[in-house]
Amino acid sequence: MRFLMTYIGDDPSPPSPERMAALAKFGEEMNKSGVMIDTGGILPSSKGARLKLAGGKFTVTDGPFPETKELIVGYAIVQVKSKEEAVELGRRFMTVAGDGTGEIQQLFSQADGPHH
Repeated sequence: MRFLMTYIGDDPSPPSPERMAALAKFGEEMNKSGVMIDTGGILPSSKGARLKLAGGKFTVTDGPFPETKELIVGYAIVQVKSKEEAVELGRRFMTVAGDGTGEIQQLFSQADGPHH
């Protein structure tokens, strides 16, 4: 089972060098165990764009997006045996990353068949 794990940190400042080192060590452990498919940080909305499709017409708005109160700052895609295992990885990650909110969502592809 593949899961997308996202993290919204409570502290808007960049992580300290010590925290970055701890995060890198955790990522290495996940790579060695074979559960990590991909991981990375997400830059502020000022570096991005928002796309909207309404009535067949696209609107593109360059960031930043001031109305966005919570921004995802990091993600991981993991391959595990259960949602419970993904939750445990999320707990371990957040213990290293610090206060914030994490979300875990199961991924699927066409090869997995229909999902409801």
